[in-house]
Amino acid sequence: MTTELPALDLAARLRRRDVTSVELVERAFDRIARERELGAFVAIDRARALRDARRADARLARGSVDGAPFLGVPTGIKDHEPVRGYVTGLGSRAFRWLWTPIDGHVARACRRAGFVVLGKTATSELTILPYVHTLVHPPARNPHDRDRYSGGSSGGAAAAVAGGLVPIAPGSDGGGSIRIPAAFCGLVGFKPGRDVLVDPYGALDPIGISSLGPLARTVRDAAALLDALSVHPDGSFARACDDAPPPLRVKLCVRPVLAGLAVEPDIAAAAQHAAERLARAGHGVSDAAPAHGDLDEFLPIMARMVARVPLAPGMARLLEPTTRWLRERGRGVTVGDARAAAGSIAARVLDWFGDADVVVTPTVAVHAPRVGAFARMDGEATFRAAATLGAFTAPFNITGQPAVTLPLARTSAGLPIGVQLVARRGADRLLLAVAEQLSGAFESA
Repeated sequence: MTTELPALDLAARLRRRDVTSVELVERAFDRIARERELGAFVAIDRARALRDARRADARLARGSVDGAPFLGVPTGIKDHEPVRGYVTGLGSRAFRWLWTPIDGHVARACRRAGFVVLGKTATSELTILPYVHTLVHPPARNPHDRDRYSGGSSGGAAAAVAGGLVPIAPGSDGGGSIRIPAAFCGLVGFKPGRDVLVDPYGALDPIGISSLGPLARTVRDAAALLDALSVHPDGSFARACDDAPPPLRVKLCVRPVLAGLAVEPDIAAAAQHAAERLARAGHGVSDAAPAHGDLDEFLPIMARMVARVPLAPGMARLLEPTTRWLRERGRGVTVGDARAAAGSIAARVLDWFGDADVVVTPTVAVHAPRVGAFARMDGEATFRAAATLGAFTAPFNITGQPAVTLPLARTSAGLPIGVQLVARRGADRLLLAVAEQLSGAFESA
């Protein structure tokens, strides 16, 4: 019994007493120790996790599992989320002192769902970059090719799940930070629509581009974690996976949305193949031209968010070059400026989305970058080079639409390829139903 199984499968085996939580947690820690090269975790607490596992086993023995669908299942929490007894490091030297006495929303929700928290997963500094390689911990590497990044900013969570350290993990997404690493690592990554889950980032993100969400091995696991992260879990996300979606209007876009960006042929082919599967399932599919955009349109929004992060005197000098550059750019950006930029982008993207129910795109235009790919760049150059990884994902953070990446193909070298599906705002459950239908079509092929 290993943590490479889907989380719901492990939860069912725990309830049947085929395995104990203590056994799972011990195996997870053994695997973390063997797989240090992945850089998935930045902090762990074995004694505390085993204590929580023993408590979970006691509940399981009593049959007291109501309201805790993941009782006894191990996970990790991204290092920008407060977890009681840990430093909230945000991938930064500037926050190494930020010891946290209470759980934040994500930790509370995970404990309520029965998870055993093993520790904190790695993130890029202040969750800015779509890969994880900071001055405070090793790079988060891709389990499918350890010379490549696992993506970011939820790169530690993706490495942990894809590497079999934990079966599922929560992340966050402000421009692709769940979907990009999920695509690189062969996982399901779901970004809910705006206001679907609680927003713990509102003080820093007045535009509302950031969201919580799951990185998982299956659509059903992802849906169940969405339920767990809800303020009032009702199981509706999980039940959506049993719904047969009606015939839908589907648009396919595989062409680049940024000038000078090329989509790798095998990635475009994977998205095309997904659209063909949807057509065979009874949906109407048509091709769509890309909604062209410019990175500089998104820059004021991100820069304003980074500039709002509160720092004590002297902390700014500890930040990495890209973070400092963004803070400097953000000082001259008002909330009104950021909202105007977001409104302009959103209007254009929604007009392009048009009457579609679902849009299919590549999740990322290129394969996972090699470790060190950005090493010789200054702060601005690093941001501009890395931000292109979010060309297909970031627009839907601006519009607040739900989006999911599915692992539907592999390269000739075995690297996973993610395909993104996007739905209208408010259609999160429909999107889960379509994702489950599409995943099933590929599994049965």
